[in-house]
Amino acid sequence: MSFLLNSKEPASEESVPREKCGVVAVYGVENAATTIYNALFALQHRGQEGAGMVVSDGKVLRLCKGMGLVSEVFTGDFAEHLPGHTGIGHVRYSTTGASRMVNVQPFLAECRDGMWAIAHNGNLVNAGELRDRYQKQGAIFQTTTDSEILLHQLADPAFFGRRDRIRNALAELCGSFAFTIARPGCVYAARDPWGIRPLSLGRVGKGYVVASESCAMRQIGAEFLRDINPGELVKIDDKGVKSMRFADVPSSGYGQCVFEHIYFARPDSHIFGQSVYQVRSLIGRCLAQEHPVEADVVVPIPDSGVLAALGYAHASGIPFEMGFIRNHYVGRTFIMPSQRSRSSGVDLKLAVVPEVVNNKRVVLVDDSIIRGTTISKRIEALRQAGAREVHVRISCPPTRHPCFFGIDFPETAALVAHGRTEAQICQLCGADSVGYLSLDGLRSALQKPEHFCMGCFTGKYVCETGHAVCKHGLEHNGSDDLEARHHRHDVVMR
Repeated sequence: MSFLLNSKEPASEESVPREKCGVVAVYGVENAATTIYNALFALQHRGQEGAGMVVSDGKVLRLCKGMGLVSEVFTGDFAEHLPGHTGIGHVRYSTTGASRMVNVQPFLAECRDGMWAIAHNGNLVNAGELRDRYQKQGAIFQTTTDSEILLHQLADPAFFGRRDRIRNALAELCGSFAFTIARPGCVYAARDPWGIRPLSLGRVGKGYVVASESCAMRQIGAEFLRDINPGELVKIDDKGVKSMRFADVPSSGYGQCVFEHIYFARPDSHIFGQSVYQVRSLIGRCLAQEHPVEADVVVPIPDSGVLAALGYAHASGIPFEMGFIRNHYVGRTFIMPSQRSRSSGVDLKLAVVPEVVNNKRVVLVDDSIIRGTTISKRIEALRQAGAREVHVRISCPPTRHPCFFGIDFPETAALVAHGRTEAQICQLCGADSVGYLSLDGLRSALQKPEHFCMGCFTGKYVCETGHAVCKHGLEHNGSDDLEARHHRHDVVMR
C-alpha cells in the first residue's frame, strides 16, 4: 500500500554544494511513523527536495512520499495510515538534472519472496554498467536513479534464494552508499567499504535506530551506540542486532567524505568519530593562523560559516559579529521556476546589518567557494552597506575537481578554483584578499586524516572507478538522460 503527496517537481539550485540525502531506519519502536518523521526532520538539512517513509506492521510495507520538506510531505493524520513498529525513511536532494517525483525514496517493490523497500545515500559509480546488464536481460527500470540497481539485484535469480543474497548484491556495488532496507519483519543497514558516507546505530527504548547523523538520534531520544563500519551489513529483528561483513576495507584505505565535517553535517552531530562543532572551530582557528589580516570584525556566511568564523575570531582576537542575518522564511531557491528567479532568491536569503559592517574592515568567512557567483554577491552586498575592506577566508582548500561520490560539484570547467590562483579568484570575486585553508591545516583538525577522501581538492579519489572516470575526463554530469550518459561511459548520478 502506498500514497503519494505533494507532487510538484522543483528545479535544482546551482550555487552551493549539495549532498544527496539522509536515511533513517527504526525497528521495535512504537508508532514508527512518528519516530521516523522526527528523525527525518532532524536530517532536513541533508535534503529538502523530497521525503518519504515505508512502515511495516510485520505483514505489509506501506509507503508515503512526496516532493518538498518533511513537514510539507507528511501532514494531517499521515501516521494513522502507516501503522507499525518498523520502517525506513529518506530525505532527498538530486545532484543532476531536473527532479522527478518518481525518484523520491524509499523505493518499494514486490519480489518473489515478498516486499522490499530501500533508501540510499550516496552515488554508485558503476551503476551504468549494472543497469545495462539488467536491461539486456529484460529488466524495466522505473526511475532515473542509481539507487534502483539494488532492487534489481535483490530480484535477480542469480542472487535469489542464496543465504548471502544481500551481501553478494552489495559486494557488486562500487562507489559511496549508506543503504537502509526494510522487510516486513526486519530492517537492514549497510555502508560502503570505503566508509564514504556516514551511518550510525543507536538504541531507542527497547528498539533500534539507524541514521545518517547522530543528531537524528538525539531528536528522538535515542542513545548513540556506534558507527556502522565500512563494508558492514547490519540486520535488526526480534533477535537483536546481527553484524555481517560483505566487503573488507580496500587496500587503498578509508575514504570518508571530508565535506561532512566542512559543510554537510549538523554541528551537533558526531561524524566519523568526531564532533562536527569542534572540527569546524579548529578549522577556523587554523585559518586565522594561516591567513591573518588586520581587520575590525569577523563576519560569517550563515549558517555553514558560523563555527569557522567563531574559531577565526577566537584565534585572531578580532570581534565576531553577525553581519548577515538569514531570512528563514524565504522560499527555497531551487523550487523557483527559472534561473532568473533563483538568482533573485539567493539575494533574499541573507540581509546585511549595516551597523555591523559600515566603515569596517571585514573578514568574511565561508565554508567553500564553488562557482564563485554567491560569494561575489555577498561581497557586493557588504560594500553597498559601507564595508571599507572585505577579506574572504574559506575554511577548506580550493575545490578544483568534481566529486563522483554523491556531492553536487559541477564539472571541472565550472569550478572557479580550477586553473586559478587565489589572487585571480580574489579579482573575480571582488574581494580585497582571499585565503583558503591549506590541506595540512585541514588535516590538523581531523583525528585520522588519512581516513578521509579529499579528491575534490587533490583530484585523487578513493576507488578505482573514480580514478578511471577522472583519467578520461568524463565529467559531463549535468544531464538527466541515463541512456545518453551511459553511452558516453559517464558516472550515473542520482
